[in-house]
Amino acid sequence: MDEIDGGIEHAAPVWAVFGDLMSGLLGAFVLILVGVLGVHLELATNLEAEVHKRKVEEQRRVALEQALAGPLASGRVTLNDGRIGISGSVLFALNSDHLQPEGRELLKTLAVPLTAYLASRDEMLMVSGFTDDRPVRDSNRQFADNWELSAQRALTVTRTLIEEGIPSSSIFAAAFGPEQPVASNTDAQGRARNRRVEMAPVPKSSKGGTAAAPAEPAAAPAAPGETPRE
Repeated sequence: MDEIDGGIEHAAPVWAVFGDLMSGLLGAFVLILVGVLGVHLELATNLEAEVHKRKVEEQRRVALEQALAGPLASGRVTLNDGRIGISGSVLFALNSDHLQPEGRELLKTLAVPLTAYLASRDEMLMVSGFTDDRPVRDSNRQFADNWELSAQRALTVTRTLIEEGIPSSSIFAAAFGPEQPVASNTDAQGRARNRRVEMAPVPKSSKGGTAAAPAEPAAAPAAPGETPRE
């Protein structure tokens, strides 16, 4: 009898340890399960946010395409990733910040649909000037460098669009000079593509007033110039 009691007493701690071990494993499993569920929930939330973002961007692109259907059909402007592009030669003569008659008429056709587009959305229009990478000739004393020319051209387009009806509170100018090229500057054709003005709707800041800078391209401070064409 004593031997049986001794065996039972000896076995009791084993079962206690086993129970503690199982409790520990169950707790660990629960923690892992909670962690996995948390990760899946975060992924699902991020995916939903990304889908919503893409949907909003697509709606924005379609709205902009519809607003600019006429100018786009004429082939004088392009629309790429929400950026409206106009060749510098259409708007300005070589090394000049004065609009050519063709350029003014083009901006006039853009002002009405852009005004309607901006009025229906919480966005502003960023007008950006770009140049190629060739320095302004020494004989040209009007502009200090490419930054200044790109800035003055962006300002000219901005002021013209304001004159044509876009509220001044819904538009601003930016200068990029030779930065952000869209083609190689090693040949005349590429340099001509880089000499351009772009317009892009960007979200207004949450505090109102100024617009939030877009991810691409990043706006540089408004300053000088562009290079002359050979």
